[in-house]
Amino acid sequence: MTETGFEKVPARDRRRFPGISSRAYEHPADRSALVALRKLSGFDTVFKALSGLLPERSLRLLFLSESVRVGETQFPHLYEMLRDACYILDLEKVPQMYVQQDPKPNAMCIGLDEPIIVVTTGLVELLDEEEMRAVVGHEVGHALSGHAVYRTILLFLTGLALKVAWIPLGNVAIMAIVTALREWFRKSELSADRAGLLVGQDVHASMRGLMKIAGGNHLHEMNVDSFLAQAEEYEASGDLRDSVLKILNMLPRTHPFTTVRAAELKKWSQNRDYQRIMDGHYPRRDEDKDTSVTDSFRESAAHYADAVRSSKDPLFKLVGDIAGGAADVGGKLRDKFTGGAGGAGTGSGASAENKGGPATEQG
Repeated sequence: MTETGFEKVPARDRRRFPGISSRAYEHPADRSALVALRKLSGFDTVFKALSGLLPERSLRLLFLSESVRVGETQFPHLYEMLRDACYILDLEKVPQMYVQQDPKPNAMCIGLDEPIIVVTTGLVELLDEEEMRAVVGHEVGHALSGHAVYRTILLFLTGLALKVAWIPLGNVAIMAIVTALREWFRKSELSADRAGLLVGQDVHASMRGLMKIAGGNHLHEMNVDSFLAQAEEYEASGDLRDSVLKILNMLPRTHPFTTVRAAELKKWSQNRDYQRIMDGHYPRRDEDKDTSVTDSFRESAAHYADAVRSSKDPLFKLVGDIAGGAADVGGKLRDKFTGGAGGAGTGSGASAENKGGPATEQG
């Protein structure tokens, strides 16, 4: 360990990202939702009002009384990782962090006023230092993005849905919101995985951690390439019935499937955007206020369109084929009624605009 003016940091040389905006690592779908919420007039007022209904103070007291708060004298190695993650992502205020007794490996970042990070003993005992560093960076990424607020609301609404299940249509309305929040949160997990990689700066450690979460502490029995191949097989296998089952299996989950997370993170680590961040070229926080909601939604839409085009899932392929077929039929109809290209072609009555129009749009 070496001393700096900020804190203790590991001796291994890793890049720091002063003033980095969470937009640098956020998944397009996650980013567009967050930008829209941040721009929404009255959003802060609504959440301040809602905070009175949420049991945040109760949660803080619960963790304080039933868990171990990480600090210089308790789990000091985790405390150093936490401070280091905040140092790398330039998060000025270090969140409180607790270790909770639970054999199931898990971690979360919740809270409205201030984020709280909670990790279970099962996770601490499962991961080595570099794997755990990626997890801590993952949770700090949640804090920097403001995900803790929405995660807290998701937990609250999920509990509320159970309480009002007996009320006609009451549960349906709440579960519609919960389902939408879960879809957003699954994308936010991909964002936080990227933040964990920026903190740990060791893609192999990130992969190992995800493999252990899926298969336990048996790395000698596992292989990264084979694990990633599972994600490809999962996406491409089966028929339309399996595609529907995949959707039904995913709906109640707040996290993407582990193999899918590993494949997504591996792909991002080889992406030009990741390398640009590592080279010091990334959006700054002081530019966030100038972010365009329209541009963010356009980027999100482009991402989903590309996902449909490149997906090997039978349902997505069908959607792409139908869309392509509809476009082809539409093009033929347009040509027929506008005198565009096709057959004997362009009669003397067809204008130059009509000749050129369809070709331009087809491209």
